[in-house]
Amino acid sequence: MEVKVCITDKSSCQKCLAVFVFLVLLVSVLLSHYLDFNFKDQWRFPVIMVVQDPDRMQDNSVVQINLTAPSNIEDFCVFRPLSPENTLEERLLLESTAWPETPSVPANFYLSKTSNPLTSSFIILPKDGGQQWHVGEELTVMIEMKDFHGNPKKTGGDFIIARVHNPDLHAGATGRIVDHLNGSYSAVFPLLWSGRADVEVTLVHPSEAITVLGRLTKERPDRVQFVSLFSQGKETETAICNVCLRPTEAPICDFTDVKTREPWFCYKPKKLDCDSRVIHSRTNFRVTFGPYGGLFQSKINMKVPIPPSGGASVNVLPQIKDMKSRPEFSQPGYYYKGVWQRLSGTPVHHFNSSVSISHCLQNKRLYFYGDSTVRQWYEYLTGRLPNLRPFNFNSVEKVGPFMSIDYRRNTMVSFRVHGPPLRFTPLPVAELRYIANELDALAGGADTVVIFGIWAHFSTFPNEIYIRRLQSIRGAVMRLLNRAPDTVVVIRTANLRYLTPAVAWTNSDFYTFERDKILRAVFKCVNVRWVDAWDMTLAHYLPHAIHPKSPIIKNMIDVLLSYICPRRIF
Repeated sequence: MEVKVCITDKSSCQKCLAVFVFLVLLVSVLLSHYLDFNFKDQWRFPVIMVVQDPDRMQDNSVVQINLTAPSNIEDFCVFRPLSPENTLEERLLLESTAWPETPSVPANFYLSKTSNPLTSSFIILPKDGGQQWHVGEELTVMIEMKDFHGNPKKTGGDFIIARVHNPDLHAGATGRIVDHLNGSYSAVFPLLWSGRADVEVTLVHPSEAITVLGRLTKERPDRVQFVSLFSQGKETETAICNVCLRPTEAPICDFTDVKTREPWFCYKPKKLDCDSRVIHSRTNFRVTFGPYGGLFQSKINMKVPIPPSGGASVNVLPQIKDMKSRPEFSQPGYYYKGVWQRLSGTPVHHFNSSVSISHCLQNKRLYFYGDSTVRQWYEYLTGRLPNLRPFNFNSVEKVGPFMSIDYRRNTMVSFRVHGPPLRFTPLPVAELRYIANELDALAGGADTVVIFGIWAHFSTFPNEIYIRRLQSIRGAVMRLLNRAPDTVVVIRTANLRYLTPAVAWTNSDFYTFERDKILRAVFKCVNVRWVDAWDMTLAHYLPHAIHPKSPIIKNMIDVLLSYICPRRIF
């Protein structure tokens, strides 16, 4: 049946038009509300991701991480510092490295009102008097953060990184970020080469995500769980272990190190004794995002470039010959033609052949301690030097301990992982050694080089736990330097990595940045050398990775060898 609608007069037409306009406005309002609601709630239903151990752990157990509405959970991962001096230092460290205040994030928050990198922008501030830029000067960029509606943010706390670079020259340097606590930020860059300098600004996390990451540390410091195997005769049992165990009525095995007093606990097995513990490993874990998953979206608000408002590059002229003073740059160095150059301190030499490396390491003993990012350096050297022959300890793959020796040049290079927490492949408990104890066993001297890096496995714990470990290591370093002042001690700092939502909840660059600041502060007044992995990965053109690619590692090794052989006379 065909239905015909006829409008017979002008008044009827006007009535229909009014109804049509009303309906259009009503649909617009409803659609706008729906979009904002949907935008806010697109992750409201739990999104679950199972994270497998990167080092091929065989344990199939799963731990669920679920962060829902804000709660008043009391801290259960708290330890008193070991001395009044440590107590005072801990408080000062926490105050000096504290992140700016971030907004509260209720469970029914609007994602559309959080920081959005694509509606935000940065602008390069012109030089005074409109003059041209020269090498040796500083470039300042202003960053204005906005939400998804384009409204300016009124608070600070966003985690932003920045660099200036020239792809043709393989040149790059990092920017120093200043938070003005009102939604605007400054990025200050050193101008260190002639030619084009492109500015790149990236939002790693919105301030609201920083709030959630802080809650995770407080409420779920045990979100990465560990398990130990207990064995006696034919009887075996497993038990959950951690730095911090939730209070229960179950008995506890206390494995706190007698000398360093570093805490480690396991729930006691039902049948076996505590001293039957033989294997340490890590469980898989499940991340349940709940209502906060929208804050951790790749290509939307996590590690996303902020666009420029206007040009994103400047042309830099050679340094003015009669330049009276050059700013003291806060950056440790920069890349030029793919090569890292320090801005102060020991110059970086380039060890481009196995012969030059072997000459530098002759009559040297190198002790590497730490996580897999330090093991990379050991593997680089043993891969480059064919005369370094491995000594077979029948060690667990990627865990060690490892040792290689060049008998002709009297060179020894070794690697050992740090003590728990440790998320590696299952390994014997007997191989869990604390760095401080290992350093106390060294005689030291001009032939001894100690290299350590410890950060990646502490990301889920409160900063106090990390400070405690560093204080322990610092004490051992100072004792070593007191008895053998010629010992060279080198610290590898933390570096950026590729982020996925699950990785962000356990190893976010924010957690890494926090620990990097603490590490530098703890060892500020100690005679140690630094390899600035954070700046060396941020300034480079290669993508961020937990284990940086070979060109970056090569530059890091050049810095290390320059400390060992500062004059390089071969």
